[in-house]
Amino acid sequence: MKTLLCYGDSNTYGYIPGTGMRYPRDVRYPGRLQNLLGDEYFVIEEGCNGRTTIHDDPIDGWKNGLDYLKPCLNSHKPVDIVIMMLGSNDLKEIFHLTAGQIADGAGQLIDVIQTFTAEKQGFIPQIILVSPPEIGTGIRSSVFYGAFNERAVEESRRFPECYQAIARKYGCIFFNAAEYIYPSEVDSLHLTPERHRILAEKLCEVVQAL
Repeated sequence: MKTLLCYGDSNTYGYIPGTGMRYPRDVRYPGRLQNLLGDEYFVIEEGCNGRTTIHDDPIDGWKNGLDYLKPCLNSHKPVDIVIMMLGSNDLKEIFHLTAGQIADGAGQLIDVIQTFTAEKQGFIPQIILVSPPEIGTGIRSSVFYGAFNERAVEESRRFPECYQAIARKYGCIFFNAAEYIYPSEVDSLHLTPERHRILAEKLCEVVQAL
């Protein structure tokens, strides 16, 4: 059985747009991915609402994805595959980061995964770096407007080119989520059940191709 770790933010957690509750496991994409891959894989969900790449939120600093990464990897080792989808929360206006800077942060996480697993489990897992979906154009009417604004929409459209460059640099598999899915019209950030299904199916194809 291969261990597959999904490391991400609220869209990995399964945040329901409009209610803030959580989709059941068989609706959110990691759970769907488990069902598609079958018993040869064990899919671990490590999604946290508000998680960033490497930046401390002044209110919720504990959501820094870098701080939790090593304990997470060590808890679940040996890890064979890591699917990482982070970066959307770094688009908050409080950080004022560009897509390139956010992708560089994702690169730092990849470097930690590669160096830490080489030491702690003796081999480096295959890493699928997911460029997050775009921020929706209706962000102005979202309950999250203010934390995110129109600049976040524009920067999110640059994620694919920036993330692809990072994937090349670190020898990872690149996956452009925006090619297949778009956030809910309810809040312009989180996925509908149908888009969780699509994401799971497309990621399943990538994993099986490994």
